[in-house]
Amino acid sequence: MRDKYIQLSHGGGGEEMNQLIKDMFFAAFDNEVLRQEEDAAILSLSNQTAFTTDSFTVSPLIFNGGDIGKLAVAGTVNDLAMMGAQPLYLSCSFILEEGLEIKTLQTVVNSIAKELQESGAMIVCGDTKVVPHGCADGIFINTSGLGQVRRTGISAHQIRQGDAIIVSRDIGCHGATVLMSREGLELTSELKSDCATLWPVVEALLAAGIDIHAMRDATRGGLSAVTNEWARTSGVGITLDKKSIPVRDEVRGLCELYGMEPYDLANEGTFVLALPAEQADVALAVMQHFAICPNAAVIGHADHQQPGKVVLVTPWGSLRYLDAPQGELLPRIC
Repeated sequence: MRDKYIQLSHGGGGEEMNQLIKDMFFAAFDNEVLRQEEDAAILSLSNQTAFTTDSFTVSPLIFNGGDIGKLAVAGTVNDLAMMGAQPLYLSCSFILEEGLEIKTLQTVVNSIAKELQESGAMIVCGDTKVVPHGCADGIFINTSGLGQVRRTGISAHQIRQGDAIIVSRDIGCHGATVLMSREGLELTSELKSDCATLWPVVEALLAAGIDIHAMRDATRGGLSAVTNEWARTSGVGITLDKKSIPVRDEVRGLCELYGMEPYDLANEGTFVLALPAEQADVALAVMQHFAICPNAAVIGHADHQQPGKVVLVTPWGSLRYLDAPQGELLPRIC
């Protein structure tokens, strides 16, 4: 593109908008459905279909391990995957702020195109709006997704007493990375967001015949939010073993510095499963074949000792409730 910055004319429906859509969006997201260039995509769907939508707003737009584009695709694809659905089609709508650098938008668009390859999903429709400078924060993205359900019945209502609770990797990396970027903190390690598409590992778990009772990606509110919602929905209690929950030293250190808990921090490529305890070892063996599950672990179990509550067992054997997060820990996180 000739222009260096987004102008109001890029959302005006004329030549500048046409150039933006053709030269950037269509070039990056090209597929047979998008090429029809109609006001709505015509899709062929069969069997049960999962449908989800989400909006994404993060500051900064680009962070270590990802950007708002990767976040938008992974977030929507992961919502489908957590329902046992293979991601197929996405919509993608942009709200762009006047004055945004074109090269920043190109970075985000390229990231979207790359992340789509992880699941095989296609962007088949979208929209672009440009708002005056000061009316947005660079880029807002809305994505909706359709997926074909490959396994029915995955729900928090299916959690049973004795189920093992598994987390796919160490927690809190996304929230900690965004916090570091905002505060200008530098660490000697390479802490980065866990932002990733989860469908490949979920597909492998389904193919292995794992009887998954519930799955959830631990985004805003982190592990605390997921397990508390599960306990309330299922009516069982959930007991977690603190020493079994993987947390990086850098994340733990930042939490101590800011008075936070890693269980409350957002994740964007970490998910939690509930499944029969006798299948836990098989599930872990499957997950460990994937780089996005470097330290998957059984972190607890479902029981009836404290129905509707989540209890954390400390390394010293004491017990405390792990409550759902309250207030806003980090705004503009995803």
